Amino acid sequence: MNTSGDRLKTLLIECNLSPSDFAAQRKVTPQHVNNWFKRGVPLARLDEIAELLCVRSKWLRTGEGPKHPAPLPRIDTSPCKPGPEPTDPGLLAANTANDIQLPFYNMQSRQLKPIAERYLRLPIRALDALGVDPRQALCLSMPTSNMSPLVPRGSTLAVDCSLTAIVEGEVYALLHNGRLRINSLSQQPNGSLRLHSHNSDEHPTETYSPAQLKNQKLSVLGWVFWWSHLRGSRPA
Repeated sequence: MNTSGDRLKTLLIECNLSPSDFAAQRKVTPQHVNNWFKRGVPLARLDEIAELLCVRSKWLRTGEGPKHPAPLPRIDTSPCKPGPEPTDPGLLAANTANDIQLPFYNMQSRQLKPIAERYLRLPIRALDALGVDPRQALCLSMPTSNMSPLVPRGSTLAVDCSLTAIVEGEVYALLHNGRLRINSLSQQPNGSLRLHSHNSDEHPTETYSPAQLKNQKLSVLGWVFWWSHLRGSRPA
């Protein structure tokens, strides 16, 4: 792949996203996308498209460096032993009687997979108050900046996978053609699903019909019930 256009075409194939569907999402014509394939992605849209497809903009532009953003470092630096599979209640053993450990996951080869030896420890009492079953909860890193400043990119998220019913205005984790997305949701009477971003100026609302939800493998992973973010630097 010698150009950003070649890399964009390959990314759309990896996401099972047709050029016409991608054009509709970005509110451009299919001819625009074909031009990007041939001439490269416009510099003005590199960051936007890189965020959408969960890759680094430098890699998309030049093909150099890591393809995907690096995961966040551990927040809890205390030693933590590897746990068994998430379905095993033994995974939820914690270092204190009042805390519980939730496993971290990330997208690998278009599938959600656990990250070995990485957990987030939360108070059992807090999960009980929210009605969250720890055996059905997991943690993720916020993949894009579409929910900024409410949920900055890179924030740690905790997700209740047992709650997939749409409550308007709540924030959810979604799987869309093998990639992770975070949006607030609303559902239309005809079954269409609307994805809303906090940063609506750069990420306008998207609407998917029931047929599009099925064809694009767009499903709700769960309700985001907790998030946190550590600032990258002190103010000058």
